[in-house]
Amino acid sequence: MTETPKPLSILMIGAHPDDCELKGAGTAIHWAAAGHRVQFVAMTGGDNGHPSMSGGALQQRRREEAAEAARHLGIERSVVLDNHGGELIPSLELRKEVVRVIREARADIVISHRSTDYHPDHRYTAILVQDAAYMVTVPFFVSSVPALERNPVFLYFEDAFTRPAPFRPDIAVNIDDVFDRKLDALEAHASQMFEWMPFMLSRTNGKIEIVPESPHKKRAWLAQVWFPESPSIAVQETLTKQNKANITCKHAEAFEICEYGHQPNAEDLGRLFSFLKLRT
Repeated sequence: MTETPKPLSILMIGAHPDDCELKGAGTAIHWAAAGHRVQFVAMTGGDNGHPSMSGGALQQRRREEAAEAARHLGIERSVVLDNHGGELIPSLELRKEVVRVIREARADIVISHRSTDYHPDHRYTAILVQDAAYMVTVPFFVSSVPALERNPVFLYFEDAFTRPAPFRPDIAVNIDDVFDRKLDALEAHASQMFEWMPFMLSRTNGKIEIVPESPHKKRAWLAQVWFPESPSIAVQETLTKQNKANITCKHAEAFEICEYGHQPNAEDLGRLFSFLKLRT
């Protein structure tokens, strides 16, 4: 008899509620549909990211929005930690917290930001996850939670930053078939998508950004703000290489293999991304 593969545990760690949805929601849907455990963690409550709310009230609202987004995606849960947005630092205390979170999830895959990101919370989330990448296997570091016997595969979310090195898409996922559900999850983050973003766009562009009232136009506005372009040439090339065929799509999510943690070979990637049916 063929042994049934053990479900994977996938942990996406973002700086704020909505980061994981923006960068990995489509792939999370595919993993969850395949029977794997997917959890989102926000290192902060994003409670400094709103034009008229802040503190505990905003953090609670964003926690509720994250839970609603998780429901749309079909993932196990979305956890929002109590740290304040804009104030995250890579302390020893938070390194222990990240190690604890990864161990409690018994994670096979951990995905987070790169440390070259524009936002300090993103950068320091990246550093905290990188610092945890070795320590999760050290038995007497955070000894209250059993150490992992095998290091997870650590991946980076895609970004557009080029210095000191551009993002390298080692894995690309066509999410055209689940893009509407990704938008459902982002719409759940109303405080960020429809209140904070127009405020920031107005500050950046020097003109008032108005969100359409019509639900259909509002959704189209959201897609245009966050996903105005097709996948990059590098991501399209990765899709084609994976499939041994010319693959084009409107929407994709891509991930770079972190130099820390377990270094997956082609067989590992085929197992971890089984829904892609990678051709090697």
